Amino acid sequence: MTRPRLALPAPGLLSGYDPAEFFCEALSARDDGAAELAAIAQRLNALDPDDLRHRTARAEKELFDLGITFTVYSDKDAIDRILPFDVLPRVITAGEWTRLEAGIVQRVTAINLFLADLYGGQKILADKVVPADLVLGNVNFHSFMRGMKVPCGTYSHVCGIDLIRDQDGLFRVLEDNARTPSGVSYVVENRNLMLQCFPDLMEGTRVRAVDDYGLMLRRALEEIAPAGVDEPTVVLLSPGIYNSAFFEHVFLAREMGVPLVEGRDLVVENDRVYMLTTAGRAPVHSIYRRIDDFFLDPKVFRPDSMLGVPGLMEAYRKGNVSLANAPGTGVADDKAVYAYMPRIIKYYLGEDAILPNVETFICREAAGLQYTLDNLEHLVVKPVGESGGYGMILGPKATKSEIDEFRAKLKADPANYISQPMIGLSVSPTLTGKGTQPRHVDFRPFAVTGASTRVLAGGLTRVAMKEGSLVVNSSQGGGSKDTWVLAEGA
Repeated sequence: MTRPRLALPAPGLLSGYDPAEFFCEALSARDDGAAELAAIAQRLNALDPDDLRHRTARAEKELFDLGITFTVYSDKDAIDRILPFDVLPRVITAGEWTRLEAGIVQRVTAINLFLADLYGGQKILADKVVPADLVLGNVNFHSFMRGMKVPCGTYSHVCGIDLIRDQDGLFRVLEDNARTPSGVSYVVENRNLMLQCFPDLMEGTRVRAVDDYGLMLRRALEEIAPAGVDEPTVVLLSPGIYNSAFFEHVFLAREMGVPLVEGRDLVVENDRVYMLTTAGRAPVHSIYRRIDDFFLDPKVFRPDSMLGVPGLMEAYRKGNVSLANAPGTGVADDKAVYAYMPRIIKYYLGEDAILPNVETFICREAAGLQYTLDNLEHLVVKPVGESGGYGMILGPKATKSEIDEFRAKLKADPANYISQPMIGLSVSPTLTGKGTQPRHVDFRPFAVTGASTRVLAGGLTRVAMKEGSLVVNSSQGGGSKDTWVLAEGA
C-alpha cells in the first residue's frame, strides 16, 4: 500500500524532492496531524539552502568543540568523529507517539518479566515457549544471578528499542538494546542545536521536550537504591576517556547531577561500595554502569579487568548497592531471542505485541537455515551477537562472491545468525550537497525503568547519509536528526 502524500510545496527547499516508493516521514499522510505536518513542510520549504548549510556547518563545529564525538576504532585515520547532523527534523505526530509509547512500555515490561523468570523459576523454558539452550547457552546469561531479587523487579533500567517504518507506514521493532544502549546524548544535544542555531524552524510548533532525560534517569536510579536509604548516592561508572561513548558518559553524569567515576574511584569494604573523594570515603548506593558485564568485577568475571571494582558483585548480591542495568540483561537483546519477543509478550502479559517484529528466520533452526540459504540474495543476515552493523550482509546489494563467502560462514555456524527480509525503510528529507534528497532513517526511543517505565518523548533518528544506503549506524557513516514529537493539540 502506498500512502497518499501531502502536496509538495513549490518552489522552494523541497522542490524536486522525490521519495519514490518509500514512506516519507515528512510528506506521507498519517491518521492524524495532517494540518501540522503540512504547516511544517511549508516552513521547511521556505528556508534558504545556502543559509541552512552555513548554519549546519556552524552547528557541527559546535558539536566538535564541545567534544560531542564518538570513536571509530576500526578507522586509523579518523579516531574521533562527530555524528553528522542533518538540520531537517523527523516529525512524529501525537497519535503515532501514543501508540509507540504504549508499545515500548509493553515491550520493556515483558523484557523485565522475562529476565526475572530466567533468573528465577525459568517457567518460560519449562513451558518450551523459548528454547532452553538458546538462553542457558548464551554468553550473556550469568548463572550467579539465579535467585537474586533485584529492586523493583527491574533488570533493564535503560532500554533502547530500535524501530523502523516500512513502506506501508507501519512501525516495526528491528531489535532490542537492553544492556547499555547509547545515543541518548545526541537526542538532547540535537534539540539544543536546533534551539540555538535554527530557532526559526521550531517557531510556532508545539514539540515535546527532551531535556528532562537526566532527571528521569536519576529518579529511576534513586527508586532502585537499597531499602532504608533516604538520600541515595548515585554515580555513573565509565570505562574512561578511551571508550567510544565517553562523551555520553560525561554528558549524562552532568545531566543527572551525579559524579562520573571510573573503577579506580570505587572501593568495596565489608561488602559495601564507597567512592574515594578528597574528603574521604563516601557510600555509593546506585551505579549506572556503562561498563560491559565481563569487566565489572575481576573477582567474578575477567580477572585481568582493570576497569571494574573488585568485590562489586558480592556487594550487589547482598543488596548493598544497585546496578543499572543488571548483569545478565544481555540475554534479552540477543537477536535470536528477539525473534521470540511476540511470544514472550503473549506469555507474560496475555497481549498481542502492539509493535510487531520484522519477520525473522532463526538459522539455528533447520527450517530457518534452509529458508535463509535458499533466499540469501533477498535477505538481510545478521550475527546474533554483533551490533553497529558489523558482520551482516545485505543480500540484494551484495555481489555473488560476497554471497558465496557468506553462505559458507552461515553453514559453518548457523546458530550465530538470523535473517530478515529487506525492508524498504522510510525516508526523510535530508540536506545534501545535491540539494534536499530522501535518505533512509530508523528510530531509537529510550525507556527508563525504576519502579515504573517512562519513555522519553523523542528519540534518536539515525540517517543513512549515503545515497541509497540502508545502513544508519554511526560506525558505518550514518548521521542523526532531531526528532519532533508533536504535543496533543499541536
